[in-house]
Amino acid sequence: MFKGKALFIRYFISLLVIGTGGFYFIGGDDWTIIDSIYMTFLTLSTVGFNEVHSLTDAGRIWVIILIIFGVTGVGILLSNLGDILSQFGDYRSKKMENKINRIKNHFIIFGYGRMGAVIAKELSDKKIPFIIVEKNVQKIDMMVKNNILCLHGDATLDETLIKARLEYSSGIAVVLDTDQDNLFVTMSIRTLNPDVFLLSRCSKEVNYAKIRRAGANKVVNPYTAGGHRIAEMLLSPFIEDSVSVVSQSHQHVDLSLDEISLSQLTQFDGVSIKDSQLREKYNLIIVGIIDSSGNSTINPAPDTILKNENSILLMGNKENMDRFKKNKLKK
Repeated sequence: MFKGKALFIRYFISLLVIGTGGFYFIGGDDWTIIDSIYMTFLTLSTVGFNEVHSLTDAGRIWVIILIIFGVTGVGILLSNLGDILSQFGDYRSKKMENKINRIKNHFIIFGYGRMGAVIAKELSDKKIPFIIVEKNVQKIDMMVKNNILCLHGDATLDETLIKARLEYSSGIAVVLDTDQDNLFVTMSIRTLNPDVFLLSRCSKEVNYAKIRRAGANKVVNPYTAGGHRIAEMLLSPFIEDSVSVVSQSHQHVDLSLDEISLSQLTQFDGVSIKDSQLREKYNLIIVGIIDSSGNSTINPAPDTILKNENSILLMGNKENMDRFKKNKLKK
């Protein structure tokens, strides 16, 4: 691909070598190799600096020859520099396209906004193969520079879905900017691949049912989930983090998983899990403990001793969790 352009580069290097040799042999004993290299660069660059040593007639003729061949060669090289860079970009795009054409059992992310970027990072950290489909050229360029496998195209077009190898994918996340686009792409995906697991994003609760009917297995509203977490941490200062699990198909399932600091709950300091009465009084389960160094213990034994510097991962029904928070805040 770069054969023609590489020829110009070899031509320019040859000029430097031949020019240096000419000055060295024509100049005589007064010219060193460094003097000759320096004079060759001055001649080819035509910057007009003073000569290193006085030139003989043969030396002046050699300068004229170098200028004729050098300036012409450099001009051709510079005029083709844009083509070189363009071909390099085409080569990089072709290489990425070849990778996409071979990929299987991958995940597809439609949209590289804030939510799409977070999903991509999670999959990348877990070394799970994925493709991002995005129509914004600036975002595509940024992903290419970061070696993120991506496809430039409009997700609402079937040809783009096919190029992303929809039929070979393990799961899909549709996280475009608008609910209308998410709805349309969800329907298109479900038509082309009825079996793939499909998660879609919605911004408005009124569109939840529509996107589910369009074929999404799961629908996520990041604003609702984020608002719940913020409210929980605002109302209960000892909560480090909070996740709510609500089943739309089974309304009675409403679980909370909260990370709770024990620094303000001194009544649990030095108490074992089985003696904490969390299960008996609140029907809550400690599913994990995080110590002061950040090390975690999942599913700790009942005789594990709780400490003030620990945080616990507490899981249970949201109503019971709210009752626990209310009672402990009063203490």
